[in-house]
Amino acid sequence: MLLPDKVAIINGGATGMGRATAIKFAEEGCSSVIADVNEAEGKKTAEEASKKGKECIFVKCDITDIKQIKNCADQTIKKFGKVDILVGCAGGVPKSRLANSSQKFERPKRGIANLGEGFWDAMLTLNLKGHAFFCKEVAPYMIKQKFGKIILISSLGVYSPPMPSSEYHSAKAGIIGLVLNLAFELAPHNINVNAILPGPIKTPFYDPLMASMSEKEKEAKFAEMGKSVPLQRIGTAEDIANTVLFFSSEMSSYITGESLIVGGGKPLPVYREML
Repeated sequence: MLLPDKVAIINGGATGMGRATAIKFAEEGCSSVIADVNEAEGKKTAEEASKKGKECIFVKCDITDIKQIKNCADQTIKKFGKVDILVGCAGGVPKSRLANSSQKFERPKRGIANLGEGFWDAMLTLNLKGHAFFCKEVAPYMIKQKFGKIILISSLGVYSPPMPSSEYHSAKAGIIGLVLNLAFELAPHNINVNAILPGPIKTPFYDPLMASMSEKEKEAKFAEMGKSVPLQRIGTAEDIANTVLFFSSEMSSYITGESLIVGGGKPLPVYREML
């Protein structure tokens, strides 16, 4: 096992990449806390991971609410006595209002000319600010034990945007800056901090974008997305979970401050005439 007796917090762990990571961690000897707003799926993931032999619990946590982040860290320490790994998977497109906020917003049309302050603030809170404050809560415990692994999910869209989305891609670019600064600050305490930049990955992230499509149309769309990848397939949640495992284990003990693209060869160009 690569993570014997380790304890991890996986925010955004109910579905997709976070869920695959929780299952992978359990198989490698790691207990986990699933921190997510999706209670039904979060509990289901925790139950499935626990069947692999290591205890996994669910803590309802909205990453846009700093108090809930602190509560999640506190619950983890109360239950397991430590936290060795933080995986930041939570993110996406916010709904019309954030937790504990009276400010409503609408998702604007794409393009800088349609940039809205409310949506901009919400996007950065969900995809950047929450991760910074999760790091704030777990770092003191990691410093005390002189060990820690922090892995945050950014996006290949930072370097190769598939569509205009200044709000989302700016937030994900901020993750890279956060990782670089934390890696520098925490390295003397034997804490590794790295980022993963997924390319096109088949996860529930796309559900809102494909809400009007039939299952057949969705599969056709995913197949089309895969054709844009040099490896000629769309990625899976397990592809990301395997990379998270690498950064969480001692296999990567001399790596920190890195941003690894996991995109099947993207952003390399695909030369059709050569295939």
